[in-house]
Amino acid sequence: MSGGVVSGGGPVLLLADDRPTSFSRYAVRALPGRLALLRFAAVRREMCDKYLRETAHLPAFWVREGVPLEAEVRRYEEWSAAALPAPPDRFCNPSEPRQAVAQRFAELAGLPHLTRQQVRWVRDKHAMKEKFRELGLRTARHARIACAADVERFAARCGWPLVLKPVDSSACVDTFRLTGPPCLAQVRFGAREWMVEEHLGGTEWEVCGIVHDGQVLDAWPSAMPCRPLDIVDGAMNANISVATAEGPPVDLRALLQRIVTGMGIDHGYLHMEFFLIDGEVFAGEIGVRLAGCEITANHGHAYGFDVFGATLDVYLGRRPALRYGRRRCAGDLLLPLPRSGVVRRVTPREELLRIPGVVDAVLTVGPGDPVAARRASHNASGYVHVTGATIGEVERRMREVLDAFVIEVAPAAHLTGPVAAGHRTETRET
Repeated sequence: MSGGVVSGGGPVLLLADDRPTSFSRYAVRALPGRLALLRFAAVRREMCDKYLRETAHLPAFWVREGVPLEAEVRRYEEWSAAALPAPPDRFCNPSEPRQAVAQRFAELAGLPHLTRQQVRWVRDKHAMKEKFRELGLRTARHARIACAADVERFAARCGWPLVLKPVDSSACVDTFRLTGPPCLAQVRFGAREWMVEEHLGGTEWEVCGIVHDGQVLDAWPSAMPCRPLDIVDGAMNANISVATAEGPPVDLRALLQRIVTGMGIDHGYLHMEFFLIDGEVFAGEIGVRLAGCEITANHGHAYGFDVFGATLDVYLGRRPALRYGRRRCAGDLLLPLPRSGVVRRVTPREELLRIPGVVDAVLTVGPGDPVAARRASHNASGYVHVTGATIGEVERRMREVLDAFVIEVAPAAHLTGPVAAGHRTETRET
């Protein structure tokens, strides 16, 4: 636990905080005196020291590792009563990996939360797809599996290629496209639960939305120049919010509303992936949490409004006024992190900002920093926000950024521990 003061009028938010994000930094600025942090000691090594210093003034409750959650909630209630002028009455968990434990903590603490069934629908990808089908949505054919033989039996029915993933995966970690039986040699089946699904063609899209009082207030589509499974193999890592007529010919708000109603979601931020095949929608996956990378921020740039403020409103129990400004396309391009080691040189932020269309640039590493590359869709050395009139213009400008961007990483075979495992640079889920 750490010190700080919660004061002032209005709701007090308990924010589950397991890594630095643009949203968490916004909440720190927007809720002076009305924000407390919920942190988990089990992932302390994943939080960069700089961010911990930035937020040291805030009240933070650390959930200990290996202690029953019921006992930790009792300790939290004692801490809250003793350390805070007003206890939190609202809750937000932006993290995909911490969804189950964070929502269970909120339930035990009497805060607004997702039920255990809702968590299962949005975290267990097999249960999620079964729920989609129950709601009348098309999905890829899929099955739970436990070994290579199960995969081959599924392939005998559905054919290759296939997609193999843990049922609780995020950021494409341990997710593979399999083109035939030899690919199974790279998979380590074990304690995790696995599933397999047919590989879908067509165009893959994303859509985000916010929910207040069970109603989807709006839906914002994103184009993906490259699919996530291509990204982890080296393709351009980008998402483009489309606030123009180039969006998919789908009633996205109605799509999200069907899921929100079917799952009984009261409020929050939604992030969904879907496929458009010959005019038909196939539901991919959905999360009830903020989108990863800088996708949420893209919507603010594309629609000309305070997207983080609107998101914060729904978690505080308020209906936001969605007043949009200029409409355009805007995307986040994650800058490459090609290898593990020590950064020797990286293109300065000022140079990136001079490239046409670049409206913001953030470098999360600098010369002298130890870094660890990972096979994950959030693997990056920073990001830029790029705007343009069309999807094509944004993508061309992103490729100009990649042509100009240079990062040199020298080998560092001596690196061990959290840095070598990839935990000390800032990471963003997708």
